Amino acid sequence: MDIIAALEAFQPWNEQETRDRAELLRRLRSGEELYGRENPAAHLTASAWVVTPDRSQVLLAYHNLYSSWAWLGGHADGDRDLLAVAQREVREESGLTAVTPVTADIYSVEILAVHGHEKRGVYIPSHLHLNVTFLLEADPAAPLHCKPDENSRVAWFSLDDAVSASSEPWMQARIYQKLNAKLQKL
Repeated sequence: MDIIAALEAFQPWNEQETRDRAELLRRLRSGEELYGRENPAAHLTASAWVVTPDRSQVLLAYHNLYSSWAWLGGHADGDRDLLAVAQREVREESGLTAVTPVTADIYSVEILAVHGHEKRGVYIPSHLHLNVTFLLEADPAAPLHCKPDENSRVAWFSLDDAVSASSEPWMQARIYQKLNAKLQKL
């Protein structure tokens, strides 16, 4: 996936996506190293809004770092195929083996602030996640399991319950509600 071409083709949903898309393109075109974690200020991540085939439920994991139910995803870590990153992260964080893109197109973009924290005994300074989100689909009857070093539970939620399950007001109001609203327009 050529991320610059994919972002250029992406049609923003709202002002947040318009501004974040512009900043993502600016940073990518600047030559700044964004695919790995070597850049302490910002790096690329890929997330997934994983839905059931009938689009009535969303898969969330209880992320230990944020003490909140949240979408699944993670760092690009050098991989330039962000759709593949999103799919890999869903498999790792949920135990699902079959995760299918509803479309290979970008579903949403976000620039997210991450507060300084410790991970595996190492301090990680505050930074930005330059995030690209994909809409994926999975069977709600498939077995799930958590990834204990990152999350402690994985479960399906109704669309409304997925928003209210999060304890992060910004994610509820600006991200998860937006992802659900976009889903209703498909």
